[in-house]
Amino acid sequence: MRSSSQAVVTDIEVIEDFSSSAKCDEGFLRVRRLRCQNRRADGTASKVYRVDVVDRPRLDAVSVLVYRRGASGLEVLTRMNLRPAAYFRRGKDMTVPDGASYLRVEEIVAGLLEPEDKGEQGLRHRAAEEVLEEAGFEVKPEEVQLLGAGFFVAPGILSEKIFPAAVDVTGKEQGTPKGDGSPLEEGSHLQWRPIRELLAMCRRGEVPDAKTELSILRLLAEQA
Repeated sequence: MRSSSQAVVTDIEVIEDFSSSAKCDEGFLRVRRLRCQNRRADGTASKVYRVDVVDRPRLDAVSVLVYRRGASGLEVLTRMNLRPAAYFRRGKDMTVPDGASYLRVEEIVAGLLEPEDKGEQGLRHRAAEEVLEEAGFEVKPEEVQLLGAGFFVAPGILSEKIFPAAVDVTGKEQGTPKGDGSPLEEGSHLQWRPIRELLAMCRRGEVPDAKTELSILRLLAEQA
């Protein structure tokens, strides 16, 4: 196991909640508040209704299932990350309370696509960059395997698509991940898990990350 930071984070303190004074078109997430109307084939229209759409600074992202082949089969590299949005569920009325804090969420490597990342070549390039930054492995873009089409996580709200990819790092030397220097990377660490064990953890809710589960299923389907 390798850590990208030695800091031990025990809590995230809200210093200020400036939601009431912030503009919805500023900040990391941009919220568009729209009034819409459905246009029908017969020329009629629905009543006007409100729609909120959340955009990120970059429209889409790539995720990378970093794996290796060992004596016990395939193993997947996961990363524990601070996830404030999940953490701040605490104290809210949940349909199915689970007792988890979600200060950190275990997931696979991922990152936003940059404007210059175009087409499949762009996906592979960005995947290789994220694997180096977050996992410490140097891989070539042509080594990256694309795992099918991109998918929405919450298409009723989020415009973002995630494009899943995978890369085999068997036999490669792992360096120390550089990270991006963000406070959100404090205390993050990496670990290897047998692929079937990780899939079972996803199903049990111990790894509540959709891109991780979907990427595992797609990789296993490719290798069946």
